[in-house]
Amino acid sequence: MTGHAWAAHAYAQFGDIRYPAGFAHFSYVNPAAPKGGEIVLVPPTRQSNFDKYNPFTLKGSAPPAMLGMVFDTLLAGNMDEPTTAYGLLASDIQVAPDRMSVTFLIHPRARFHNGDPVLAADVRHSFERLVSPQAAPQYRTYFGEVKAATVLGERSIRFDFVRPNSELPLIVGGLPVFSHKWGLQGGTHKPLDQMVMDIPIASGPYRIGPVQFGKDITYVRDPAYWAKDLNVRKGLFNFDRITYKIYKDSTAQLEAFKAGEFDYMQSFVAREWARAYTGRAFERGELIKAELPHGNAGDFQGFLFNLRRDKFKDVRVRQAIALAMDFEWLNRQLFYNAYSRVRGYFVASDFEAKGRPGPEELALLTPLRARLPAAVFDQAVPQPPQTELAADSGHTLRDHLRQARDLLQDAGWSYRDGALRNASGEALAIEFLDNSGSMGRVVTPFAKNLEKLGIQVQYKVIDFALLQKRMDVFDFDIISNRSVGSEAPGSELLERFGSKSANVEGSGNVLGLKDPAVDALLDKVVSATTRPELVASLRALDRVLRHGHYVVPHWYGAVHRVSWRAAAFARPANLPRYYQPEALVTMVWWSRSVDGATAATAVKKGP
Repeated sequence: MTGHAWAAHAYAQFGDIRYPAGFAHFSYVNPAAPKGGEIVLVPPTRQSNFDKYNPFTLKGSAPPAMLGMVFDTLLAGNMDEPTTAYGLLASDIQVAPDRMSVTFLIHPRARFHNGDPVLAADVRHSFERLVSPQAAPQYRTYFGEVKAATVLGERSIRFDFVRPNSELPLIVGGLPVFSHKWGLQGGTHKPLDQMVMDIPIASGPYRIGPVQFGKDITYVRDPAYWAKDLNVRKGLFNFDRITYKIYKDSTAQLEAFKAGEFDYMQSFVAREWARAYTGRAFERGELIKAELPHGNAGDFQGFLFNLRRDKFKDVRVRQAIALAMDFEWLNRQLFYNAYSRVRGYFVASDFEAKGRPGPEELALLTPLRARLPAAVFDQAVPQPPQTELAADSGHTLRDHLRQARDLLQDAGWSYRDGALRNASGEALAIEFLDNSGSMGRVVTPFAKNLEKLGIQVQYKVIDFALLQKRMDVFDFDIISNRSVGSEAPGSELLERFGSKSANVEGSGNVLGLKDPAVDALLDKVVSATTRPELVASLRALDRVLRHGHYVVPHWYGAVHRVSWRAAAFARPANLPRYYQPEALVTMVWWSRSVDGATAATAVKKGP
């Protein structure tokens, strides 16, 4: 099949299968890593309790890491190949010659935690529940191009697609599978959104163990885990117990780490990393502080405008607000020059638009010319404003504020009666929402610059659960948001930028973006069959989004900043290329308390 690869043991979106059939294990694991011991950690970004066990519904908050610990999927990805996956629950993968369907054969040894075999009917049940109205809306968008799931036999299931899409076998391969008996009472299934405290019946490497509800949760390794000897699980999930503790205050959390209440944490705040990860425990080597390199595409982060609000509908207003943030000052004064500026939506990747559109982009953009501003074709892709602190900028913050003032005036906003007002006399006021308080030091100087323009600013810190609820119903002005970078963005972008999800409560389209031109480019992204086609379509999408000035771009770092208890853990000497540190630690590391002589030969000493 042209531009499309498949094999019985694996599937690759662009044909790059690294590991042959019958491979022993992934390259970045220690296959002899001993099982046992415990690790205690905290969720990397969330400071809130949990109030349910069901991770698939919109209302409430599920425990951290539930999906990866408890639920297996048909295919298993790995940390070396972003667009390839290997059989897990599925022992065989077959893609139809017309690419309109994929068929999976379920592994005969696959078992749920209750001992029942995993059957094709359970896979279909899981799919149908996740695309039902009772599930969180992002699943309906994510699986939106899957027409149907058909059981062909006891352990054979086929997924039919709306159209050819080389990513779809990976998408359905990532389907979390659970037993049809989960939520079954008296022969009747409870609606998915009413399954709150029902313990999931799944087939993953861990089960839910001791819980202090809302405070901490322990996942206990299943010694009878059906896949423990499979090559895609060899050397992985080595801890007997993985506990997540939840602290609602970031300062208390760090002090608890230093005091030995948990074993590992990741830092996202440069100032905290430089000044607070200090003390005798670090000086004595009891705690290791390390910056781990990686090859990930950069995470996108920024202040996102709620385009559903009338005050943000004019692109000139959004552009003016962005001009008031002085990143160079922030990076020098607050971030210890630890960050680089986010420029586009696909950070530090081949997908980032540059200069004016080239021939490949123009082939995609020209049919949309009537729906796009002329600047998309006539001007270089917009860059975040730089002040005089940047070596290649001749502009000062004052220059940017003057430009912002002119843009606001052109958009109908003028300063009178103590505020910036529109023709109706309404003042331009902005509320920034935060759940941790960490953005306060960023918003404060930003707000001072905005106030010079006459814009009224309020910064509000609320609990994560309340913040999530307000985001779900789109009750916010501006929100700080982060999207993990991807080496092959695809169907998830339909949820993030597609018109269909803009007004669906709980969707990932936080912006509320509804743009036919963007939808057309998203269509090109998901239908790409080769890597060059994907690159061109994503660059065109990045260009159009940046000309819309929908966000105030933030910053990104080139390393993972992590700290852990030195005596507690061992890890393989080599790092994978693409990884998130929490997954690396919980999946690949092991406990020194059970470290044997064989495993010790692969230990990486120190940072």
